[in-house]
Amino acid sequence: MLFLICGLVLFLGCHSLRVGPASLRDGLVQRLGAGGFKGLYSIVSLIGFALIIWGYGQARLSPSVVWLPPVATRHLAVLLMLPALILMVATYIPANVIKAKLHHPMVLSVKVWALAHLLSNGNLADIVLFGSFLIWAVLSFRAARQRDRANPTEAAASKPLGLILTLMLGTGVWAALIMGGHRLLIGVSPFGG
Repeated sequence: MLFLICGLVLFLGCHSLRVGPASLRDGLVQRLGAGGFKGLYSIVSLIGFALIIWGYGQARLSPSVVWLPPVATRHLAVLLMLPALILMVATYIPANVIKAKLHHPMVLSVKVWALAHLLSNGNLADIVLFGSFLIWAVLSFRAARQRDRANPTEAAASKPLGLILTLMLGTGVWAALIMGGHRLLIGVSPFGG
């Protein structure tokens, strides 16, 4: 569990620089230079991500059960993952109305992903992992919206094709995960077993 926690501190700590005062991030960029900051940020993020994966994998070998989620929560989690994946895809597809309206679909995607996994998993490592990401996403979205209000920008133009592509790709990724991709990548079927 220690490696999981260390990984979360590194990964989410890096990604929280914009949650705090702008002077913190700006000071680091000024001291290290733009390239140095990006390089350090990338290295710390990758180390944190690797520690999260390794630490979570180790914690799953000897799980500490906190609660036993009802079977229905697995089905609810699968349903919640559809909008989570559509929001994630919306981050990368240009000219889609979802990104134009919500401004920060990736953070919202992480929120829904974390909530879905908290509902359907009851081990301590699951609660630490997904709870940490949920708290981070809530704080990050709040900070992003405050920045938006302080520096309003005009919403990017959206086109029907952008929305259609977003919905199709998000649904396709969701279908691939429930039809075996989740078991292949994570080692667990979304429906249990």
